[in-house]
Amino acid sequence: MTITSTPKPVTIRASDAAPSDAGSIAPASAPSPAGTSAAAAAPTTAEGGFTLQLRGRGIVPGVAEGEALVTRQHISGWGGIDSRTGTVVETHHELRGISFAGKVLLFPGAKGSSGWSNAFHLTRTMGVAPAAMLFTEMTTKIALGAVVTRAPSVTDFDRDPFECIENGDWVRVDGDRGIVEVRKRDPGVRG
Repeated sequence: MTITSTPKPVTIRASDAAPSDAGSIAPASAPSPAGTSAAAAAPTTAEGGFTLQLRGRGIVPGVAEGEALVTRQHISGWGGIDSRTGTVVETHHELRGISFAGKVLLFPGAKGSSGWSNAFHLTRTMGVAPAAMLFTEMTTKIALGAVVTRAPSVTDFDRDPFECIENGDWVRVDGDRGIVEVRKRDPGVRG
């Protein structure tokens, strides 16, 4: 099933924004930096829904945005995806038959062999890589895969992204600053 929606512009007033601490990303074990209190992370009302912000550790720099594709299952690279189409082909995976091409992929992390990074690198060379990657389990396998895919990537979030992001939400990933902005999809759109 493909979910398509046109993002509506989001306007955030200066009074809604958290104090800036641009460029300071704390390690996962450190307390949250100033400006990331619950009040600052609360959703901001905007035209067509609301936005919320997560902070984490940027792994691959760059900024990208797109529709969220979410799975709580790990993804196998070698044999688990078709690198020519960006489609998950693993037999019992919940995303089997669905392409992550051009989407913001939220998943726990990599599984399988060291071929994982090569499989995702090939998606980039074929033009079917995810627009960005968000993951919750950092390993050398996924770090290398994210780097060779060249998709902006963030991990080590200040809160559980699986509780905040759903399929079809519009997500902007800033891998330079470790900031993820989520515009919740229109409640009338089902995914």
